[in-house]
Amino acid sequence: MSIGRAARTKVVNKPVGAVGYGLLSLSIPWMPVEQNVAIRLLKTSLEQGANLWNGGIHYGTPTSNSLHLMRSYFAKYPEDADRVVLSIKGAYDPRKGPIGSAEGLRASVEEALRVLDGVKKIDVFEMARVDPDTPIEISIKALAELVKEGKIGGIGLSEVSANTIRKAHAVHPIAAVEIELSLFTPDPLTNGIMDACHDLSIPVIAYSPVGRGWLTGKYRTLDDIPANDMRRMLPRFQPEVFDQNLKLVEAVEKIAKRKELAASQVAIAWVARQGAIPIPGTTNADRIMLNSKIDELTDADMHELQRVMEDFPIAGERYGGVHEKLLNA
Repeated sequence: MSIGRAARTKVVNKPVGAVGYGLLSLSIPWMPVEQNVAIRLLKTSLEQGANLWNGGIHYGTPTSNSLHLMRSYFAKYPEDADRVVLSIKGAYDPRKGPIGSAEGLRASVEEALRVLDGVKKIDVFEMARVDPDTPIEISIKALAELVKEGKIGGIGLSEVSANTIRKAHAVHPIAAVEIELSLFTPDPLTNGIMDACHDLSIPVIAYSPVGRGWLTGKYRTLDDIPANDMRRMLPRFQPEVFDQNLKLVEAVEKIAKRKELAASQVAIAWVARQGAIPIPGTTNADRIMLNSKIDELTDADMHELQRVMEDFPIAGERYGGVHEKLLNA
């Protein structure tokens, strides 16, 4: 595992099918948030330089999801439409799974465009997961047609293997690959995913850079996680592994204290150092301000964090069950 590459900075004048990003970005949370509150948070994030916004059609309900929020935001602030790179995940049914057919992908894009109603273009459309019943080449060819028609600006992939990335990119340039990457989930550094993206000059979007809030240090016992919180269902937050996984947090906190940073800032800086674009999600304006200040980590810091991960390996799968099988497809 390398100590990290230089983080990407803003890129312009990219060819059709690719897109330029700034370093700062955010994930549009799928948990319920009052729309007027969410709009203020989005405005704050943009003012802090977070110009890559990442959401999903399935983040919410068919009548209230990321796209409805985007429509409301850009209707209120039309001048911001060209300032934001909008990446939207779709072609995924939470009950049935990924939809990779040409017809399914087109239907998903058309629905997204219908909801946006012309207030903002889709700069990147991501397949939320790979459809195991549809060859990736067929899916990418279908999305390439939508790029050609001007319905989407570029093609994104989410939770894909290095082999899938290379096969997809051979059909059409891939604009971005979204993966889970953090001190909590460093797998892409050793399974070939990051190497493939760097080899092909594909921007990497890293979701959950603070491990679903784990690396904030907020959760010291299982009781700190609300009873109705989705993390209660995830393997890495279960009682039998909780204390083991907390050891990583405590070690990162020691480094953060020495550097006079929050643990989450160290976690985000580590992701950026890997050459990825971290997209922390939050519903708190103060947290947006904190997350937007990405400090440099030295080589010594990176080596120390590497030792921490080796000394305190994370226990448990990321999702478990059927959802785990759709990862790194």
